[in-house]
Amino acid sequence: MVREKVTVSTRTLQWKCVESRVDNKRLCYGRFILSPLIKGQADTIGIAMRRALLGEIEGTCITRAKSEKIPHEYSTIVGIQESVHEILMNLKEIGLRSNLYGTCGAFICARGPGYVTAQDIISPPSVEIVDNTQHIARLTEPIDLCIGLQIERNRGYRYSIKRPNNFQDGSYPIDAVFMPVRNANHSIHSYGNGNERQEILFLEIWTNGSLTPKEALHEASRNLIDLFIPFLHAEEETLHLEYNRHKGTLPPLTFHDRLAKLRKNKKE
Repeated sequence: MVREKVTVSTRTLQWKCVESRVDNKRLCYGRFILSPLIKGQADTIGIAMRRALLGEIEGTCITRAKSEKIPHEYSTIVGIQESVHEILMNLKEIGLRSNLYGTCGAFICARGPGYVTAQDIISPPSVEIVDNTQHIARLTEPIDLCIGLQIERNRGYRYSIKRPNNFQDGSYPIDAVFMPVRNANHSIHSYGNGNERQEILFLEIWTNGSLTPKEALHEASRNLIDLFIPFLHAEEETLHLEYNRHKGTLPPLTFHDRLAKLRKNKKE
């Protein structure tokens, strides 16, 4: 565990990781601060960042399993301790890390007796298993367990829609939890007096091990910036039209210089 003393700068806006720890392969924790902020800004940033952390970051998980030997989801198989439903729930919990675009296939082929774990998943090089020891099933007899898997990268949560024709070909959809951030909280510390009161934003992030809290924070920040870029482009187009109307050709200035001049003209 890493801890740093919290220091507050009154000059420039700064962020810092003040606590970082790995509880296990599937649970990482990070605590960050951003300061100094004007009163009200911490809550604005904290709410937006929490939503982005929980809903805007892509993750990878198993979304479908297929085996022709399984009659239906709630059946049991001789020689396997778990029911089919329990195996599907165990597959749902497997943590994955990838740079996929869309979906890919993987499979499990194991021979009993023995334990089947995430280490027995044979997947493409672009997919990495976070914890190879995660339990899938226990084979109590010398039988073969072969399961085809569909792996997908996406965001948010997707409830599996179970249709009768899926079960006929031995294909079973799995509820998909793509979110690599398990939880995120923010809190605010105020200091100063009167109109000079300032705030410190504290962000706490828990991830499933496929991303570190710091990586999650960076990705959520980039996603938020991408959402606001269209508004910046709209401002730039307005500025361009105003200059064309009054001065003809735009001077060779950067976007920020042009934006500053427009604001100055509006004040005058």
